[in-house]
Amino acid sequence: MAKKQKRFDAAGPMNSQPSEVRVEDKLVILYLLDKMDLPLSRSQITDFAREGEYMEYYALQQTLADMVDSKYLDKASDNNNTRYSITEEGVTTLSYFKNRIPKAVREKINTYVNAHFDSVKRDYEVTSSYFANSETGEFIVKCGVYEDKCALMEINVSVVSKEQAKLIQANWKAHVSELYMKILTELATVNKDDDPLELPDDEDEKF
Repeated sequence: MAKKQKRFDAAGPMNSQPSEVRVEDKLVILYLLDKMDLPLSRSQITDFAREGEYMEYYALQQTLADMVDSKYLDKASDNNNTRYSITEEGVTTLSYFKNRIPKAVREKINTYVNAHFDSVKRDYEVTSSYFANSETGEFIVKCGVYEDKCALMEINVSVVSKEQAKLIQANWKAHVSELYMKILTELATVNKDDDPLELPDDEDEKF
């Protein structure tokens, strides 16, 4: 009688759920996050698991929770968005057990990362979040644009309602390029009707 196929093969995941499968599930997630080298949201990881048919939704959520508890992943929440990143312990574990992920699966994940990295990077570099100020009852909206982990622009805006905060959050993400350039241009332009600006002398500046 032919031996039963293992979980990972060209046809996709099996329905059986032995303990070995859970270990391989965790390794797949570690490998994805290590290769992507950017924090991924819960929905992004869910899309990855569904597209590759690695595991069912509820099994994935339990696996993520177990990995956070085991210190293989860090979890950070931003409004209703949760992002996961691999820890040093996760990197070390992956280095020891990476070969337990079949080569075909590793290559499949590599292809996925190459195809999705730019969109994930763009999403991660443009941030917008809000939170309630318990002292004033207002909402603070934090908007940012980052390149290689360096801030190009960060803005904090105080508004009176959650609806306004959500609108600013959505508009920043939808129109960040236009808004960034408008703000930068306005700040760096002298209005002809204004009094000339007196710029401080820089004794060290040489031309």
